Amino acid sequence: MLKPAEILETSIDVGVKKAGSGFLSLAVLGFLAGAFIAFAAEGSTMAAYNLLADGATFGLGRALAGALFAVGLMLVVLCGGELFTGNMLIIGSVARRRVNVSALLRNWGVVYVFNFAGALFIAWLMSETGLFHSSGDLLGAVTVKIAAGKTGLAWHSAFILGILCNWLVCLGVWLSYATDSMAGKMLGIFFPIWLFVTSGFEHSIANMYYIPAGLFAKLTPDFLNAALSAGVSQSAADGLTWGSFFTANLLPVTLGNIIGGAVFVSMAYTLAYRGGKTKSGEVSKGLQKAQKTDEMHDRTQIG
Repeated sequence: MLKPAEILETSIDVGVKKAGSGFLSLAVLGFLAGAFIAFAAEGSTMAAYNLLADGATFGLGRALAGALFAVGLMLVVLCGGELFTGNMLIIGSVARRRVNVSALLRNWGVVYVFNFAGALFIAWLMSETGLFHSSGDLLGAVTVKIAAGKTGLAWHSAFILGILCNWLVCLGVWLSYATDSMAGKMLGIFFPIWLFVTSGFEHSIANMYYIPAGLFAKLTPDFLNAALSAGVSQSAADGLTWGSFFTANLLPVTLGNIIGGAVFVSMAYTLAYRGGKTKSGEVSKGLQKAQKTDEMHDRTQIG
């Protein structure tokens, strides 16, 4: 298992490869990552919607949803995917002058757009399945409730929740770099993701599923009426629009996610381990392990 300074070297090497990926690779892997996160979002909602609908069991519902949501990042890391929030770690490669800013922004821009496409595709498919009618339209009602709650956040709250979220998400990716084993990667990912969902933090790519799914559900009067009966106010329901999705949630959450991952994980460790040294000297042993992880990245396109 790699130590933190050794993980940094692996992260920087992976960042170089990600920044150098071709457009088609980024587009396909970005679409898949968006879909994987959306699968995690819809599955966790399906598991917990009865608990989330009741204020007395809301926290338990979040804990259950968080345990299942972790599967999304596992799929990205182990199956191969390019996830915008995880790619904040490329900042370390920029700081080491191994990646230029234009390559960084190109990666972020392409991946973000195709993450959106993948998540939106799953949201639309879910709206066509009939599953939102589960438990007498309760799943549809909770889907609207979740989306309305997200678009109803104050701008600064959404921004801060985005910082806290991606601080943990990038730590999950960071921990996945520490080991070559599948079980170790899954375990490293699980707990930070479980913690961020249970805490109620905001993830921009997940919200590319949650809010469009709520907007699609809102188009069905039965789901909207059920949401109003479940405690969603008329003003909150009216405030759930495509415009509020982009301006009141996606924008501040995305900016917060950038700071949470790029500053508090990638830049923090880059500053802490400047020069790639630990107290005991060079991280030659870690670099050997990093090379093995780098070879694994070639096969799996670590997320």
